[in-house]
Amino acid sequence: MANVTRNLAFADEFISATLVENVVDYDVGDAVVVNISPSPMITGHEHAAIVPAWKSTWLKGGRIRSAQRTALIKVVQPTNLGGCMFRGWDWLGNRVKSFPRDTPLFISPQDEIGTVSLDPEVFTNERIRPETSQSFILKLNLWWAPGDTDCFIHNEHPFLETHTQIHGAGRMQKFRQRNHKTLYEDVPMAIGYSHDPFCRVTGKNQWTYPWHRYYSDTDSVWLAIELHP
Repeated sequence: MANVTRNLAFADEFISATLVENVVDYDVGDAVVVNISPSPMITGHEHAAIVPAWKSTWLKGGRIRSAQRTALIKVVQPTNLGGCMFRGWDWLGNRVKSFPRDTPLFISPQDEIGTVSLDPEVFTNERIRPETSQSFILKLNLWWAPGDTDCFIHNEHPFLETHTQIHGAGRMQKFRQRNHKTLYEDVPMAIGYSHDPFCRVTGKNQWTYPWHRYYSDTDSVWLAIELHP
């Protein structure tokens, strides 16, 4: 069945968030459109465009011609968006005891959207053609932070991940050590942009991350895409 649609777990009156699967000729009024699959997504009317696997774009009166699975997300009510902690979002410090108490970083409810089979080294751009196939559980959630928030330098993840900017502007940053003075790469995140994965495959269900963090330049909402083995 084409265009199987449902709201994502973090959809509310402030954020429109829709999952669409088996996408065929789906019109998009105004939303960040994320290709949540290992296959290309085709967009456009007369002139077709390709959105690669795990990448995204911002469509305004656009059309998705075809895609396996996509998320359409937009902040529709920015006023008082920061009250997300009263709408079921959780402060990260409630989950990570070492998290700084003065850091206003909040996570939405997480949505498990299905499974995907892929070669993890293709996902991390270490290999062009797949040589193995592994099944992963796909999970999505949003993050919110006000402007100029240091969202905590870390390198511990038991999953593969990437991020998409939904609202505002920020940066994904890499560090040599757990110290902001050791910054060595800054990846600007504008609305509709998804960065390349930071991790590298080091074994079966093993991947290493550099020290990294998200830094919000303005009030920001961004999407986390997690692939759990």
